[in-house]
Amino acid sequence: MPLLVSFKGAGNALTGKYYLLILLILAFALPLALFAAERHIMKPRVPAERLAEARALSSPLPDSPDTVEEGQHLYEGKGTCFNCHGYTGNGAGPVAAELNPAPRNFHDREFWRQRTEGEIFWAIKHGVTGTSMIGFGDQLSDKEIWSILQYLRKFADE
Repeated sequence: MPLLVSFKGAGNALTGKYYLLILLILAFALPLALFAAERHIMKPRVPAERLAEARALSSPLPDSPDTVEEGQHLYEGKGTCFNCHGYTGNGAGPVAAELNPAPRNFHDREFWRQRTEGEIFWAIKHGVTGTSMIGFGDQLSDKEIWSILQYLRKFADE
């Protein structure tokens, strides 16, 4: 004799067999969907053959208000970062709507947990294939890129 499980408002009853099948599907589908979303966030933007090199990079600049201020001036000026990423770093700059994928939102704490400062430096310097992020290595010095990176970190705390 089959076990019957009733769902209020469903207007019918499902046998225990179908109920278990639905639970199994949900049990596997939900974690799979979450894993797929997480993998998208974690996908490195640096080419595989350069990833170890990029991850080994670290800022030679002191973590100081002066460095952050310099980074802000570069972000809003010479680096023109605000055009895509917005003045507040939320990814909604004046040209953001025209870009696919959308520019990075630097307030996303998960982004900061998934990327090393060397990876972010590399992306700014060399650009990111498959996105509108161009390389700024010809326009900005390494010191300037590191300053911008220190400024970007403040968005993670907001």
